Amino acid sequence: MTHFRTMCMCALFAATTTTLARADTVGREQDIVDLRLGQRVMVDDGSCPAGQIKEVRGAKMTDSGITRTSTCVPRFGPKSK
Repeated sequence: MTHFRTMCMCALFAATTTTLARADTVGREQDIVDLRLGQRVMVDDGSCPAGQIKEVRGAKMTDSGITRTSTCVPRFGPKSK
């Protein structure tokens, strides 16, 4: 029974970690509602060269909220519509 519980806990941890590490993809930068510190969101708005996608990050905490930074990064996987 202990081995079964250990395996379940490991599976739950792996699923949670994978979900948190995954970056979301949106069509417009305005669709990002509340960006958290350290969060990465991919923006597929066509503003980057072919084979790249815009990555918006919550970079710094300020008095007025989270400061965003954006860069073009290589696109991995199929293009989402």
